[in-house]
Parts: sequence; C-alpha cells; structure tokens
Amino acid sequence: MRAFVLHAPGRATVEEVPAPVAVPGEVVVDVERVGVCGTDVEFFTGEMAYLHEGHAAYPLRLGHEWCGVVHAVGDGVDPAWLGRRVMGDTMLGDQTCRRCRRGHQHVCEHRQEVGIRGGRPGALAEQIAVPAWSLHALPGTVDAVLGALVEPGGGSLRAAQAAGVGPGDRALVLGPGTIGLLTALFLRADGVEVHLLGQTADSLAFAGSLGFDHVWSEATLPDLPFDAVVDASNAAYLPALALDRVEPGGRVVYIGLAGRPSLIDTRTVALKDVTAVGILSASPGLADAIDAFASGAVDPRPLVAATVGLDDVAAVLAGVRPPGAGPGPKIHVDPVTPRGAPPAPRTPGGHIAR
Repeated sequence: MRAFVLHAPGRATVEEVPAPVAVPGEVVVDVERVGVCGTDVEFFTGEMAYLHEGHAAYPLRLGHEWCGVVHAVGDGVDPAWLGRRVMGDTMLGDQTCRRCRRGHQHVCEHRQEVGIRGGRPGALAEQIAVPAWSLHALPGTVDAVLGALVEPGGGSLRAAQAAGVGPGDRALVLGPGTIGLLTALFLRADGVEVHLLGQTADSLAFAGSLGFDHVWSEATLPDLPFDAVVDASNAAYLPALALDRVEPGGRVVYIGLAGRPSLIDTRTVALKDVTAVGILSASPGLADAIDAFASGAVDPRPLVAATVGLDDVAAVLAGVRPPGAGPGPKIHVDPVTPRGAPPAPRTPGGHIAR
C-alpha cells in the first residue's frame, strides 16, 4: 500500500510499504480521510519534543486525525466491526498500569500515540492498524470530513467543558486556529458569549464568517470581564495574558502548546481564586464530539480549506497552501487521491495554528 513516510526534518517520500495485518485484538481500517495537524508540522520541522525525549524517532508514519472503514479484524475482535465506519483514539495506553485502570489511559506513561509516539504507524496511508478497543463507531450523519474532525473536536470539547461556563457567561478564546475555533463552536452551542483573540486579519475575518461577532486583536481587545479564558495558541506569552484577563473566581483552560516554556505567576492564580485546567488529549471527549457532530449541534466542516492526496502532504507540512484552498485553517488528506485530483468517492468496505 502507499504511505507517507517522514525520514528526517523536511525529507519525506510517498512509497509502497507492507499492508498492515490484523493481529489479535486489532483491526485494519481502510482510511477515508486524515487531518494534517500542527503536531505533524513539528515532526516535519524537527521541533517536536518527543524527538528529543526519545518517545519518537525517524522514519515516522504520521497521521492521527482520521476516519475510515474496518477492512479486517484480528482474533478476539467482534466481527460486527467489519464494514463499519469508525475513527480511533490517538492515545493507546498499555491497559494494565494504574493510570489505565483508573480510566486515564490517555496519560499512560507507556502509551503509544498513533502517528506520534512509540512507533505506532499513523493514518497517512491507505490503511491503518489499531486496537479494536480504541475504535468509535460513526453514525451515518457523520461524513468523512466530520469523521476526521472528531479527534481535534474531542480535545476542543473537553476545553469548552473545562471552561465551566454557560448561558449568560462570557468566554475569551486565544488563537482562532482549528482547536480555538472548535472550542469556540462548542462554547457557542452551550449559549456562551464567545470572544476570539487572534493575530492576523485573515484569521479574524474567517472567525467572523463563522458567525462570531466578537473578534479582536491584542490592540483592540476590550476591557470586559471574562468568566473563562481558553488558551488555544502556540505563543509562550499568552498563558500569562489568559490569567491576567480572566475574572476572579473564573477558569483558565490551557490546551495550546508553545515551542518554549510559558511562565505564569501562581500568586495571581491564588489571589484571583482561579481554577486552571490543562487539556492534553481528546480521549475522554471523543464520544460526545461524535454526538455533537451527528446531531448538527456543531458543524465544523467550514474549517476544512482543502482536501489533497498523499503526494501533496510534504508541501502542506512545509506551509504551502493548496491551490484553490478556502480560508479555513485545516487541510485534509484523502490517501487514495492522486496528486492534484479531486477526492474520489469511497464506498464502505473499500489532524495548532493561531
């Protein structure tokens, strides 16, 4: 099968690799759609921390925001999975340690992360193999675009829930990239007055096109009381701004990651009686994200600017915008699409910008 293989920073090929086999407890999935994520870009540039901490090494098979159709099942797997449309959890805990037994497999010390950590190949390929327990079935109302947005949606939903706000409350989201916009969509669905802070006129204009009336630059951000602030950016100085701008007794949610350490004054946390929450993984939010997409409560499809083939992935990771791309921040990949061709229809059975 064809797969995108990253051999070193900036050096990748699309090549024929052995097709995965459904070993006991696992399934093989025909991949329909894959999202390109900021984490993938960090691997492409060589900046990803896991490379320097020994959790990942080249060559790499990227791709963790995916959906597809179950093609084969291994021993011990319910055959009812065959032919079902699914997406899968990125975080694969060892299922035996204390954290896993307590329901926190997404922070298991020995976890693999699909397409990221521990040598588990990702979904930028025609097929992927994953444990059956990591699967989530997709209802018919969740198409391939939505299916590949479930993984970022799960983390964003958790961020919105962690903000602890509802009708009559006001929240500020820092960073109108994929995660920030998804978080804003979930907050708005809960009746929250949502404000977004961004850097570029284009990103703020796109947020406005999604119906968000309160979009600001740092220079124009009004002096309003924000009951919650969600930092979905990659800027090292914005976690401190989030703490600065949240109301006393409010909540600050950190889901964005900067390339260097961020500093906050914990005295401010205490003196403002603020609750600070960190969000790493989508795992606990995947099922609820699927439900929100299936019901139409949240429709993130406008965030996808273009869908390309495997041969175009390296250019996307290098920052090249696909020809004809829309204004959204997310690029999707159809692994069976030739270079420059529109995505081909698939039949059942046949991925942090600021």
